[in-house]
Amino acid sequence: MESDTADALDLRLLAALEVDGRASFSRIAAVLGVSDQTVARRYRRLCDRAGLRTVAVRDAERLGQDQWMLRLRCAPDGAVVIAEALAKRPDTQWIGLGSGGTEIVCMTRPRHPGDHDDLLLGKLPRTPSVVEIRAQQLLHRYYGGPAGWVRKFRVLDDDQIAALTPAPVPGAGAGPPRVEPEDEPLLAVLERDGRAGYPELQRATGRSESAVKRRLAALLASGAVYVDVEYRSEFLGHPVAAVLWITTAPSALHTVGEALAAHEEVAFASATAGPSHIVVTAVFRDTAGLYAYLSGPLGRLEGVQHVEATPLLRSVKQLTYQPGGR
Repeated sequence: MESDTADALDLRLLAALEVDGRASFSRIAAVLGVSDQTVARRYRRLCDRAGLRTVAVRDAERLGQDQWMLRLRCAPDGAVVIAEALAKRPDTQWIGLGSGGTEIVCMTRPRHPGDHDDLLLGKLPRTPSVVEIRAQQLLHRYYGGPAGWVRKFRVLDDDQIAALTPAPVPGAGAGPPRVEPEDEPLLAVLERDGRAGYPELQRATGRSESAVKRRLAALLASGAVYVDVEYRSEFLGHPVAAVLWITTAPSALHTVGEALAAHEEVAFASATAGPSHIVVTAVFRDTAGLYAYLSGPLGRLEGVQHVEATPLLRSVKQLTYQPGGR
C-alpha cells in the first residue's frame, strides 16, 4: 500500500523539477542515481496523489506587469461560488478560501489594461455576496515565482543542482524580458503542460523544431517565462497554510522582507501597497507550527509592527484551475 505522504525520493524529484521543469526523466534519473522507470513511475504517482503539474508562467514582475492581491469578504453562502468563478478567469493566478469560509484571497495579474478595472470596478462590486473588497498592489517579490519552496528542504547538493541546471544557450536572454505576439501559440501549450515535447510545440507554432528551441530558450533565459511546479503541500506533510498580512516600519520594509524569504515556512513573500506592507503565504505541519512561527521567528523580527493571519481552509487555484480544488 502506497503512502499518502512524500518520501525522500519524491522530495528530490520535486526539487529537480524546480531546477528544470523540462528536464528529461533520464537526466533526472542520472542525477538522482535511480532508473528512468523509477522517475517516470514516481512522477505519475505525484501527479495522481499530489496534484503535480509543471506549467509555464509569465513572470509579471520581470515583464513589468501589475499584480494585485485581493481580499474579498463574502457572505458565507457565496464565497465558494465566487472563488470558483474567479478561478476560471485567466487573469487570476492563486486563490485561497479562508476565515471560516467567509474570505477569499486572490492574486490577479491583468493581461490587458482594462482587465483590472473590469474586475475591481465592474464585476466584483456588482456581486451581491461580496461584502468588502480590499486590493493591494504587489510591489517587489522577496520569494516565490521561479524560486520553488521545495528547495528549502535542501534535498539536493550543489553538484546535483549544477548538473540539472540547463546549459546557457549562446545569444539567449539578450535584451529585456519580453513576450512577443508570435509567442502566444507556444505559450498556450506550455501554460497547459510545461513539459510538452518539441514536436507538439512545433505543430502548435508552425515553426521548425530548432526555431522553437531557440525561442523557448530565449524566453526562459531572459526571465520572461519560467516553468513552475504545482503540487499540494499536504502531500509533503504540510497541510496547514496561512496568508500573513504584515505591517512594518517603513525603514525596515526591505530588511524584514529579505529575512522572511529565508524562513523555511515561507513559500511566497512580496512587498505591497495597501493597508499592510508585506503579504506572505506560509505552510506548516499543523496549527501548532503556525503558532510557533507567529510567536517565534516572525514575532522576533525587528521592524515587524503588526501581523494579521488568515488561515486557509483550502486552495481553490494554484497556478492553474482544477475543479474541486484542495
